[in-house]
Amino acid sequence: MIRTLHRWPGLVAAILLAIIALSGAALSVYPAMEAMKAPGASGMSVAELASRVQAAEPTVEQIRRAPSGKITAYFYKGDQPAAAIIDPQTGASLGAADVPALQRWLTNLHRSLFLGDGGRIVVAAGAAAMLTLSLSGLLLLTRRAGGWQQLFSPLRGQGQGRRHSAIARLSVWGLMLSSTTALWMSAATFGFVPEGAGAPAFPAVVSGEVGLVPADIAALQQVSVDGFRSLTFPVAGDKTDVFTLRTASGEGYIDQGTGALLVWNDADVWQRTSDMIMLLHTGHGAAVLGLVLGFSALGVPLMGWSGLRLWLAGRTGRKRVGTPAGGAETIILVGSEGGSTWGFAHTLETALTATGARVHTAAMSAFAPDEWKKARRIILLAATYGQGEAPASASDFLDRLAALPEPPAAPVAILGFGDRSFPSFCGFAEKIGRAAEAKGWKLLLPMDTVDRQSPQDFARWGRALSAAIGTAFDLNHQPTKPKTRDLVLVSRRDYGAEVQAPTSILRFALPKVPFWQRLTGRAFPAFEAGDLIGIVPEGSVVPRFYSLASGSRDGFAEICVRKQPGGLCSTQLTLMEPGDRVQVFLRHNPAFRPRRGRTPVILIGAGTGIGPLAGFARNNAKARPMHLFFGARHPSSDALYAEELAAWQEDGRLCSLTTAYSRGSAPIYVQDVLRRDGERVARLLREGAQVMVCGGRDMAAGVAQALGEILAGKGMSLASLKAEGRYAEDVY
Repeated sequence: MIRTLHRWPGLVAAILLAIIALSGAALSVYPAMEAMKAPGASGMSVAELASRVQAAEPTVEQIRRAPSGKITAYFYKGDQPAAAIIDPQTGASLGAADVPALQRWLTNLHRSLFLGDGGRIVVAAGAAAMLTLSLSGLLLLTRRAGGWQQLFSPLRGQGQGRRHSAIARLSVWGLMLSSTTALWMSAATFGFVPEGAGAPAFPAVVSGEVGLVPADIAALQQVSVDGFRSLTFPVAGDKTDVFTLRTASGEGYIDQGTGALLVWNDADVWQRTSDMIMLLHTGHGAAVLGLVLGFSALGVPLMGWSGLRLWLAGRTGRKRVGTPAGGAETIILVGSEGGSTWGFAHTLETALTATGARVHTAAMSAFAPDEWKKARRIILLAATYGQGEAPASASDFLDRLAALPEPPAAPVAILGFGDRSFPSFCGFAEKIGRAAEAKGWKLLLPMDTVDRQSPQDFARWGRALSAAIGTAFDLNHQPTKPKTRDLVLVSRRDYGAEVQAPTSILRFALPKVPFWQRLTGRAFPAFEAGDLIGIVPEGSVVPRFYSLASGSRDGFAEICVRKQPGGLCSTQLTLMEPGDRVQVFLRHNPAFRPRRGRTPVILIGAGTGIGPLAGFARNNAKARPMHLFFGARHPSSDALYAEELAAWQEDGRLCSLTTAYSRGSAPIYVQDVLRRDGERVARLLREGAQVMVCGGRDMAAGVAQALGEILAGKGMSLASLKAEGRYAEDVY
């Protein structure tokens, strides 16, 4: 049992663990380098440090001290933000504070594999596998040695088994520590660990005085740089602002006119534990430990290789299934984001193979026509992602095609997949068609499209392909229906009839299942506001997706639906009455939810786009600063969630609510009120605010343009917000 528990996580996750371990080993060098370079500041007070930095950089906005001792100042050069490493003895700059590109690359690889929250989940699973491997491996080592007392006695055996054990005996201790701390940090990232005390509420009353320099502030004189984390200066000329001081022991605010400590939160056990976990995992503040953990991580790829060879030694060879690309007559390449296009590819491959054809199917990212010596035709099945963009499995196809010195010899057939109700219907397939024409690539038949995964469209195209290649076959595609659950409608609220835009807020009860079924994973999956619910309408197997306005902790699933002319799903939904059932399934959408922390959140939506934004406000029990900008047609007909929004303002879940009605007494759109409140929006963004936009594409485009204008000349841009993960869209 222990051997099985040790073998399969290692075999399945070998490559993932090697990537995580090697990137972690490389990163372990940086804390040591940083500690060696950091100038000493032991015994200095924060007041002295801040005064020296302010004298050297009068526009300083913040000073931070890393656990390694490195001190960084953030300030302005002209109208551009800048950051520099500081010599604490003089306050002078020692050079730019930019993180080396290689270190950023390694960090992103190590934390998320460049895949955002989905990648973080994969890395967390890798950490769990590593902990399982470490514990089971330690038990196997103990058994092999003959007991705990003999664990460090000379190893027995020879060959790969002995080498595997020797490496494991050195590495297992560091790997257990690294994987355990990694799991804690992953749990903290996704909110399963309390955040700690954090910053206290902003003081309601300040002196209104200004001008006190850091050197004269007693609260700063009493804090040693050794325990210092950060000091944020008040905005110049803002009499309501304060100094924000954060140390290893807590965080609080200091009056800029009197120097009084206005309010303070001591770091609680959760914050102190998180700080210790961070130190143990990264080595920041404990460089020697970091190097030891890095050395331990180097054993992972070595053990992975030796373990794989041990496993292969007991296995016989397996026959290769399918036609290799080099011997195939027909090459089918798939560009798919959600995976449904692969089902059509399988139907096509099966039909062609039944005629005796040799067929090879792969992702479009595997485009390599020079290797397809026997190919007589190339068939591209291309879905579209977003606004005419390439899906995940075709990310570099156009670049590869453009790089060819001449077009492929085999002619091409292009079939696009999409939804005709979207402006960019089959936009990526059209880009391929234009690129093929520019390259001079011969077409086997004109480009065609499949709307909403229609089997009829696919069969029609199949008949054209059959005639073009002179081989008789039919494409009878049977879409795989997603596994669904029934939800019962419990209430509905209707809006928008007066402005010819019927809209409903539909609330469904979550199915109740026995405890033992929840343990076996048969309960309805947990979800958060902003996740997507797929609804399969009667008479179709193609789901429609709606953003959830609630989380599973609310005890119900809620969506906003506007009836679309001719819309099969929206018509059925808006005709439902309490007690009616609908078939649904869940799709998580981790890219569209507020980031953890206390920084402000700017919510912008119009129409049914209010749904997930209302859900974020509903679940903002900790009164994080949230500011909602909401656009609708008329206040008397489609002011969705009006009662709740007012209540959430009263209890602090919403800091502010700004509405825009395009058909009210003073018509205005949501992007216009953003421009009107541009200074406030810019201030929130300077404070680190995240922007979340939900609604129609035209609205989103207008919002993006308005924000671009607001940010112009303020040292920020929409591109920088997106790069920092501070701008998220859920657009339809």
